[in-house]
Amino acid sequence: MDNDDPVRIPIEDSLDLHTFLPKEVPSLLQDYLEECQAKNILQVRIIHGKGTGILRKRVHNFLRSCPLVHSFSLAPEEAGSWGATIVSLKKRQ
Repeated sequence: MDNDDPVRIPIEDSLDLHTFLPKEVPSLLQDYLEECQAKNILQVRIIHGKGTGILRKRVHNFLRSCPLVHSFSLAPEEAGSWGATIVSLKKRQ
């Protein structure tokens, strides 16, 4: 498999970013959120990890500017705490 081949991921209510490069995150999130919205999955969990917080900041910056997003916040303790973000999407029109 060539490294330039697209990675197919199942569309579920959770996305773990640990296997992706930081530069891939904006386009990955855009595609993922569009697919979730199309499948009427309107609440998702983005797992970015705790680490240094750089990936979390990148994710939150993207979410702030994404027109598909209704709101987002850090996950509750049982869902990953500050290592994950819960995103509410707008209904598709």
